[in-house]
Amino acid sequence: MTWPEKAGRMGDLIARSAFHPAVLAWSAARRKSEVWSVALSGGSDSVALLLLLWAHWPERRGKLVALHFNHRLRGRESTADEVFCRKLCDGLGVHLETDRWPGRNGGASEAAARAARHGFFATRMKAHRSTVLWLAHQQDDIAETMLMRLARGSGLGGLTAPRPIQTGIDRRTHLRPLLTLKKSELMAALRRAGAKWRDDPTNETGLYFRNRVRNKVLPGWAKAAGRDAVAGAARSRELLEEDDEALKSWAQKLAAIHRDRVLDVRALAAVPRAVTRRILHQWLLTVVPAADLSRQGFELLLRAVERGEPTKFSLGRKDFALIKKGQMSLKRG
Repeated sequence: MTWPEKAGRMGDLIARSAFHPAVLAWSAARRKSEVWSVALSGGSDSVALLLLLWAHWPERRGKLVALHFNHRLRGRESTADEVFCRKLCDGLGVHLETDRWPGRNGGASEAAARAARHGFFATRMKAHRSTVLWLAHQQDDIAETMLMRLARGSGLGGLTAPRPIQTGIDRRTHLRPLLTLKKSELMAALRRAGAKWRDDPTNETGLYFRNRVRNKVLPGWAKAAGRDAVAGAARSRELLEEDDEALKSWAQKLAAIHRDRVLDVRALAAVPRAVTRRILHQWLLTVVPAADLSRQGFELLLRAVERGEPTKFSLGRKDFALIKKGQMSLKRG
C-alpha cells in the first residue's frame, strides 16, 4: 500500500473524535490558511500523528510542515531515521524540514537534546510563519512525566504536564491530541494499517531517567495497582489542570502585581498559601527572570510575604526583594 492508503486506514481505525476534546475544539476555530507544524521523529507516536492529521484534515494537507531533528546520537541509525521521515513525507506530499545537531553530543543530557530540538522547531516555524506545533505525546507519557515530576517535588504546574494545549510566552501553541490514547493503541492501529515506523534501541536502556521510569517503574506500578494506572494518571492530570486553572484565575483577579512591578503584599492577606505562592512566582519572573533562588530561599521569601513585615531579602548577586509599607519591590545594589 501507498502512504496515503495507510493514512486512510489509520483514519478508519482511529476516529477524529478520539483526539483530545480540547484540541478538537481549538482546531475547529482556526483559519484554513494557517500552517500546522508537526514534530516527526520517525517513531510510532509521531508517525501515527502525522498520518491521522493527514487523514482527518484533508483540507489542510497542503499546509502541513513536518519537522525532523537529527540528534546524531546513534550514527547510521539516526541517518536512517531521517531517510525514513523523508520517504514518508514524500509519499504523503507533506513538506519536510530537517536539521542535524552539530558537533559530538554523545552522552548529552535529555534537557540538552530537547533544547536543541526545540530551537530547531522555533527557527523553522518562524520561517514558515507557523505558530502551531503538533506533538505526539500520548497517555503513557502522562504517567511517566507525573512519576518523574513527583520524584522532584513538583507542584500543580509540573504535575499537569503534558497539557493538550500549551501556549508559551513566544505565543507558539503546542498541541497534543493523542493524550487520550495509549501507546499500545497507536502501535496496534499502525500495524493494522500496514504502516511501519522507526524504533530507537536506546529507549530500552537505562541511560535516561524517563527510560528507567518507562521500562522499570511504570510496569511495576501498573501491576501493583491492579487496574489501568495509566488511565488513572491521565484522569488525575485532567483534574489537576482544572485546579491549576482555578488558582490562576484567582491570582489574576487579585491583580496584586502593579504595572510598576510592585507587589501589593497587603492584597494577599488571608489569601490561601497556594495563591500567594503562585503570585510570588509570577512577580519573581517579572522582575528577575534569571534569579538564582533556591527552593529553600523561595520558601523563606514566601513566609516573609505572608508576614508582611519590613524585610530586605537577597535574590542573589546584587538584587534584593524589599518589603516596606505593605509593598514589595526590587532593589538593586
